[in-house]
Amino acid sequence: MKIGVITFPGTLDDVDAVRAARYADAEAVNLWHADEDLRGVDAVIVPGGFSYGDYLRCGAIARFAPVMSSVVDAAKGGMPVLGICNGFQILCEAGLLPGALVRNKKLHFVCRDQWLRVENNTTAWTTRYEAGAEILVPLKSGEGGYVADQSTLDELEGEGRVVFRYVGENPNGSRDDIAGICSANGRVVGLMPHPEHAIDALTGPSDDGLGMFLSLVDSLVKA
Repeated sequence: MKIGVITFPGTLDDVDAVRAARYADAEAVNLWHADEDLRGVDAVIVPGGFSYGDYLRCGAIARFAPVMSSVVDAAKGGMPVLGICNGFQILCEAGLLPGALVRNKKLHFVCRDQWLRVENNTTAWTTRYEAGAEILVPLKSGEGGYVADQSTLDELEGEGRVVFRYVGENPNGSRDDIAGICSANGRVVGLMPHPEHAIDALTGPSDDGLGMFLSLVDSLVKA
């Protein structure tokens, strides 16, 4: 299985995402922001960092990169896509996921290990988890507050499209404690915390994040 990992100017966590893909016994394929060719990958990870320095609005410039036009088309055709942190922001800017990410409620950058509850274990990226399971992964963001209008929030809740929710203190003011959401078909997932930094207990707070990448491989095998 081939998992593509995009690099934009300012991307920080592409190497970690590549490592996570390899931990799941998949072949990681580096994708360049200026290249429309997805190189035959079966899924795409849009990793974290500060694409284009976040100088305009997080993800607002990256959304127009040539590679993203291909990602949007592929996602509409059913290809699994995961957006992590800045990648989540990019997916929202690109219209693959609803809502937006805004400045944290106290206007401070948050960097800590964060407990999440798995609300939806039926997406392409979460089948390895039990519904309601709590996982520990790092969170590091300054604009991580998820917002959407009430009708969108009602739709996400009603359709079971809230994938992860913060446990305990809400770290950034996200509406309804939302940490991650998915598309209507469950193939596109975005979350602010970093599962790729929690794939090995030796180097992270846990190996809880590895389940997301193993879930993806499972879904590709079944397809």
